[in-house]
Amino acid sequence: MLLSSSGFSQTRFVSVKGTEFIRNGKPYHYIGANYWYGALLGSKKYGDRERLKRELDVMKSNRIDNLRIMVGADGGKYDYTVPYAMQPKQGKYDEETFDGLDFLLSEMGKRDMVAVLYLTNNWEWSGGMAQYLEWNGKGDIPNPNIRPENTWQVFMDYVSKFHSCEPCKTALDAHIKKVIRRTNSYTKKKYIDDPAIMAWQVANEPRIFTVENEAAFTDWLNKTVDLIDSLDKNHLICTGSEGSAGSNANIDTFEKTHKNSKIDYLTMHIWPKNWQWYDHKDEIGTLPVAIEKASAYIENHVAVAERLKKPIVVEEFGLPRKDESLLPESSYDSRIAFYTLFFDRLSKSVASKEALAGVNFWGFGGEGIARNDKGKWNTGDPFTADPPQEPQGLNTVFSSDKKLLSIIKNYNSRLRK
Repeated sequence: MLLSSSGFSQTRFVSVKGTEFIRNGKPYHYIGANYWYGALLGSKKYGDRERLKRELDVMKSNRIDNLRIMVGADGGKYDYTVPYAMQPKQGKYDEETFDGLDFLLSEMGKRDMVAVLYLTNNWEWSGGMAQYLEWNGKGDIPNPNIRPENTWQVFMDYVSKFHSCEPCKTALDAHIKKVIRRTNSYTKKKYIDDPAIMAWQVANEPRIFTVENEAAFTDWLNKTVDLIDSLDKNHLICTGSEGSAGSNANIDTFEKTHKNSKIDYLTMHIWPKNWQWYDHKDEIGTLPVAIEKASAYIENHVAVAERLKKPIVVEEFGLPRKDESLLPESSYDSRIAFYTLFFDRLSKSVASKEALAGVNFWGFGGEGIARNDKGKWNTGDPFTADPPQEPQGLNTVFSSDKKLLSIIKNYNSRLRK
């Protein structure tokens, strides 16, 4: 029996064998959820621990045991961003937020659930790379949600500087070391010895941005992967990439930047609304287009995974409810049709022993609901699956979505036979 550095059986950790995940000595395939706010909900000061436990129980009862979660946030001073920052200033930490991550992992461990933890963010809603740039003298974050002149192109041009900002990268390295070297205050386990963690993820949707930036991006990505591997030999490593959408719309570039042998598995994200494949005003006409394009996107990325002989996960996908309603009682039939594409493709992959090993829908919002008609999130409002820059409830799967949760439970039950 293989043992970890502290004597724990390594069979308890998720591992990779060829294009499969292995857990407890058996192939592991899953329909999981994005639950980015889980650690914040676990905070005694900022969250709601009873709600957290109820939501974990709802997911577990529907055989959802794989959760993709944000490791804190950075800065926290802007509107439309997460205010409860784990790192309010560079190198300075809020123990209350860290404690929330400890509590979340302890509760997930009790339920035999596993977390994929992403360590920073390409986007502004949790600070992330943009916040490191601001901290290190590159000017104020041009947050597109606050001023009209701050277009998304302006923001992306700003964030692209991160990969060449040496003090920014050094500061992120220090953050990664602090997180991975932590000991859980509830379980008393070192994070590196905790089987409730499945994988460390470099970032949420790291993007290359331009052809000219590819070399700097790839160098940063490989060095960050190598750092994580040097700190923790028990857990898997992935990048958090959208796939070709984060690789200058080039599938070959995606493949090239993921050849590092220490990257254990690949990821892709699929967003039909954001990518102009789907329009809720023409639901009947555009849903088939979204399904067709999503299917092609999956196949292109599965082919890369087969060539690299690694598993791949569709770790983000979502579709709004009817008429982009934010209310739990609204219809979501098109969402079910869209989700079913991923569930069926995963089932086919398992039967055919292909590289697609899991999917994580975006996202589980449980009991969270918008506090106003426009869905704007304000400090103190309940968390939902939608980050603060988006209307609350837009892509949320609520605890009350019994029909969809039952479908997920049935697929997961078949996957686990």
